[in-house]
Formats: sequence, structure tokens, C-alpha cells
Amino acid sequence: MKRDVLFMCQFFYPEFVSSAKLPYQTAKGLAKSGLSVDVLCGYPKEYSEGSNKIPRKEMKDDIYIYRKRYLQFGRKNFVSRLINYFSFTFSILLSLPRIRKYKMIIVYSNPPILPIVSIIAKKIFGCKIVFVSYDIYPEIAINTGVLKKDSLISKIMDSLNKSLFKNVSRVVSLSSEMKEHIVNNRDISADKVYVIPNWATESYSFVDIFKNDILKQIRSDYKLIISYFGNMGTAQDIETLVDVVKREDIQNSNIAFIFAGHGNKKEKLKQFTQENQLKNVYIFDYLKGDDFNEALSISDLFVVSLESDISGLAVPSKTYSYYQAGKPIIAIMSNDTDISKEIQQYQAGYSFKNHSDSDIAKTLLELERSEKSLLQGMEKNVKQLYEDKYKMRYQIDKYVNLIKSLLEE
Repeated sequence: MKRDVLFMCQFFYPEFVSSAKLPYQTAKGLAKSGLSVDVLCGYPKEYSEGSNKIPRKEMKDDIYIYRKRYLQFGRKNFVSRLINYFSFTFSILLSLPRIRKYKMIIVYSNPPILPIVSIIAKKIFGCKIVFVSYDIYPEIAINTGVLKKDSLISKIMDSLNKSLFKNVSRVVSLSSEMKEHIVNNRDISADKVYVIPNWATESYSFVDIFKNDILKQIRSDYKLIISYFGNMGTAQDIETLVDVVKREDIQNSNIAFIFAGHGNKKEKLKQFTQENQLKNVYIFDYLKGDDFNEALSISDLFVVSLESDISGLAVPSKTYSYYQAGKPIIAIMSNDTDISKEIQQYQAGYSFKNHSDSDIAKTLLELERSEKSLLQGMEKNVKQLYEDKYKMRYQIDKYVNLIKSLLEE
């Protein structure tokens, strides 16, 4: 007898990045609803040695996890990422005979060539496909200058997309603008594309006693703290934020900036900060656990950003952690995004177009001089937005309803 669902994704438990936690929490939700759930994922490189090595096969929360080894060369450049993608996809392809046991595959857009395995599985075994689109390829790579539109890889991706959307049963997009792009640029009807946003993957509780001495000192030294967490990669508009930070009026203010995460723009940011001796800028690696909670707690506002040509192609996942923390948002992106529209609708922060460093700086300086009641009013609105739309259980319920209804067809 066939089992219900197989998750096919590169990252999964016990990794702590959002691209691992999101499928893990979704799988847990489906398993709790009574469905049989298994996972085919990559073996985490950081767990491959030492006494705490995790098993290749494991049962966790009623989920069978099968981890596959593959070549991992980091994410520092396009070539190394490409090797990772092809190596992982080939490793999963070798497990094709196992996939015949499932009624449905849930496959993710990262890595972008992974869905080819689900297409082959459908043609051979007849399983249904649910494609979760976190990022839209090849458009996101073309619009950020990573690929040329007429390159071989772009053409391969176009061909893969034609086959995928011809065979897919349902598509999950993260926002309304992403759904609009998919419907307008792929051969699929709107009724097959469901909008299910991501959510805050971490638990959060306000902290007023700090273990991290650096964060404690920042909170003590500055009146206003602006934080950016998560990816600092090609798709994120870090440049506008840097233009804000380097302004003389901002440097002479009582405002601090915290950056924490990873991405190819992080090293440039560190170098710029050191060369210009910006004392009010603090840069950390990826924060987790108590450090992340403390960083959320000392922050007054959070920044989310997308490059101007990325609207509809990606959604900053850290947005939902900020909503959960109940702090106002500064969105640097197109006004057509769900994030910008909701921030304005709920008066939960500020929305700026790209390259609006002057307007952003003006707003921050006004906030520095204003009473705390202005921020507190926006905090209340953010909490209402989170309660209305973005609790994890709301999104998990959408996945459960979607998968169960599709299995019954």
C-alpha cells in the first residue's frame, strides 16, 4: 500500500536555517493530521563528522527521514552552488525506485533543478506533484545578472518549467504578486496556484536580561536600533541600506544598525564598515537561539528588502519573524508586494521604494527625536497583523487542507 506524502528538499531537520525548518514544520503538521509522511533530503555537511553524527535514516515526529550524501562546496559563488545543485539532484535521482511508494511528492524550488526528479517520478509511477515555489527561476537569476536570458542554463530552466507546470497538480506561491507572476508566465490556471505564506520558524519570547554582552551594550548605548537579519544576497537591496548608514546625519545620530546573516553581499558590507570606521554598525553571523531572541528584543525596527526587479520572484522569509516579535518594519521594495501593502494597510511600519536612502534617513531621524509612543503604536499594529494573518498554525492548516483534498481527488 502506498504512503501518502514524500517531501523532497535539500535541507531539513536538524538544520536551523528557514529553508530546513519550513518543510520540517510542514511535514510535522501533515503527520499530526493523520497522513503518512516521509522525507528525502540532503545530509548536512556540518553533521558529517564527530561524535554527534546524525543517522542517514531516522524517525522523528512520526516522519521517516532519509538523508542523502552529496558534494557540498558552500555557496560562495555561482559555480559552487551549481555543483551543489546537480550533485544533490543526482543523489535524489538515484533514490527513484523508493519514490514509487508514494501517492504524492511535495518538492521545493531550491535547488531549482530538483523538480526534474518529481517529473520523472510522475511519468513512471503516476504520483501527484505539489510544487512549493520559494523563488522563481530562471527569472530571479536573470534579473539579478547571475544568468543571461539566452544562456544554456536559462534555456534548460525554461524547458524544465514547461515540463513541471504541465505535470504539476498544484503550486504553492508565497504571495499574491508571486502567484500573479506564475499565472502570467507559466502554462497553468489560477485555480491550481495557492497562496500560502511562510511563517516565523523560531519560537520567540521577549528578553530583558541579556547574556550576550555585545547586544546588551548596543541597547545601552543607542536610542534607536535598526536590525537586518537573514540573507544578504543578490536578491536583497543591501545597497540602499548602506547608503542610509553612511550618511553624515545618520553617523552623527544616536542610531545603531545590526546586520546578521549570510550572503554574497555580507563581505562587502563588512569591508565597507571597516574602511569607513562606522562605529554604529554591528555585523554578526547567522544568529540562533538565545542570541536571536535577544537581538529581536533590543531592536526597535526591522528591515526587509528586495532588489527592484525581484518583486513577484521571491519573498523575504525573515519578515514573519519580525511580525511575531511585534516590532515595526521598514520595507525597501516595490509598493506592489503584499508586504508593502500590508505594512501600509495596518500602519505597521514604513514602505520605501529602492534607492530612497534620503527618505529613509529622514524617517529614522524623526523617530530618534520622537516619543516612544509612536513606535509603540506601530508595535500594536504589527501584533494585530500577525494575529490576523501570519501565525504558523494558519499556514499549516492551509497545507493540510490542500494536501488532503488533493489526495481525495
